[in-house]
Amino acid sequence: MTTLKLSMTRSHVPARVTRKAGPSAPLRTFQGCRHRAGMTGVPVRFKTTQTRFHVKQTATNAATAEELPQPSSRTARILQELESRQEYGAAGAGGAGAGMTMRALKGVDASWSSMRNMKVGAAAGPAPQMVTTSDTKLDGPLDVDVIVCGGTLGIFVATRLQMLGRARVAVVERGVVAGRSQDWNISRKELEELVDLGVLSPDEAEEAVTIEFNPNRCGFKGGDDIWVTDVLNLGVSPSILIEKAKNRFLSHGGVLLEQTGLAGISVHPDGAEVTLQSGQQPATRLTSGLVLDCMGFNSPVVKQMRWGQKPDGVCLTVGACCRGFQDNSTSDVIYTTESIAGQRQHFWEAFPAGSGPTDRTTYMFTYIDAHPDRPSLEELLEEYWQLMPKYQGVELDHLQVQRVVFGLFPTYRNSPLAPQFDRLLQVGDASGIQSPLSFGGFGALTRHLRRVTDGVTEALEAEALDKQSLAAINAYSPGLSGAWLFQKAMSVDVNADPNANLINDILSTNFATMEKLGNPVLKPFLQDVVQWGPLAQ
Repeated sequence: MTTLKLSMTRSHVPARVTRKAGPSAPLRTFQGCRHRAGMTGVPVRFKTTQTRFHVKQTATNAATAEELPQPSSRTARILQELESRQEYGAAGAGGAGAGMTMRALKGVDASWSSMRNMKVGAAAGPAPQMVTTSDTKLDGPLDVDVIVCGGTLGIFVATRLQMLGRARVAVVERGVVAGRSQDWNISRKELEELVDLGVLSPDEAEEAVTIEFNPNRCGFKGGDDIWVTDVLNLGVSPSILIEKAKNRFLSHGGVLLEQTGLAGISVHPDGAEVTLQSGQQPATRLTSGLVLDCMGFNSPVVKQMRWGQKPDGVCLTVGACCRGFQDNSTSDVIYTTESIAGQRQHFWEAFPAGSGPTDRTTYMFTYIDAHPDRPSLEELLEEYWQLMPKYQGVELDHLQVQRVVFGLFPTYRNSPLAPQFDRLLQVGDASGIQSPLSFGGFGALTRHLRRVTDGVTEALEAEALDKQSLAAINAYSPGLSGAWLFQKAMSVDVNADPNANLINDILSTNFATMEKLGNPVLKPFLQDVVQWGPLAQ
């Protein structure tokens, strides 16, 4: 385990960035992320080829541009420019969560508007019926032991289960099981967990690392900066990680059904029957002893189970990867430059990107509720373009925007989500096991992968697949309740009017105290792991 080195200043910590050589990947915009201060005069070692856009103007492109309405916002102008680039448009053809256009942003904003204005309780009307139950037995051999619905992160769960050798596993994915080109930022311990579990080989894990950088900064307006090392300091390629896990899954006998959508689940006393739809083909059915829902917080199964429930918290995240940062050797884990404004506190993250030596991804995010008066993602992006240059000490006109990122991540206090059906279990973000601070994703999955896959294997062997038994796999976690306290301390009620620097003052004081208490206290918090020992101090 690597030890954090605290209270580091620029003169104490040599900035180091290492990039891996490899083919340049196409760049994509996607919905969702989460995971500046550089040091000048420090030699930086790069090991990558640089991706460049070559915009080809054609008569068709020009005519299309003339027909398009004039963009109404800076965000619209930037997205329209990105969409006009051939390489960018081609990159949008696939990849998990990919969204390349203003239309994609409008689509996410429409979902966010529906969430803010949704009817709750009985007023919401009857829930959609993705899952039904039947007293009739299937009376026949099951096709597989486990069906994993949702392959982007579910492929890691499926691979571990398949490699344990005690279950036949099938993965159902409505698209193609493939990762986007945008880096995931994690710590090395999270990556090594996949190696320890046999999901990746050491060489495969190392191949996925596109960049490694140190040190990493935390700081809040009005307080002192804290410098640490080895926290979210790896950029890893989702496309490589998912491809390697997918190949390993298939080589060990796993069944993969891509371009296949989930149309329904029928739970029977002796198994579950999943109805699948692939394009215009007739619907097919697949049976199993257990179905794992790995489709994220937007799962249609979760939608049925949480019907009429408004999320208790939401993290809105916007950002961009831009080329042109000359000072690009360190990262920000959490940082603020502004006070509360508009009943919101903005937080920043920033990471060097593996796609080029001056490429840097900056995220602006805020913790809020789902009140109807909360802003849209497009409005938040407009604020981002205004605030990011000041935060990074650059001119926006001197940067080339490579990707725009945006997403919303709801969370519920009633988490983890208790199973409501036999033979059906939510895993990952669908389960609500993710923290309301980091809002899940790849890092959260790796933390729970061993426990969940071991629990599922034991449940299969014991035929303990009723909802009461499955609930023990995602049991109540006091850590989630603790994280909710932190989340509330970082958010502002829509009708509140607190001191403008209240959140900055609270966080600055708490981080200074954790720094004095040392690594065992600060490190778990920065990695969003709530432990009783550090809390008790």
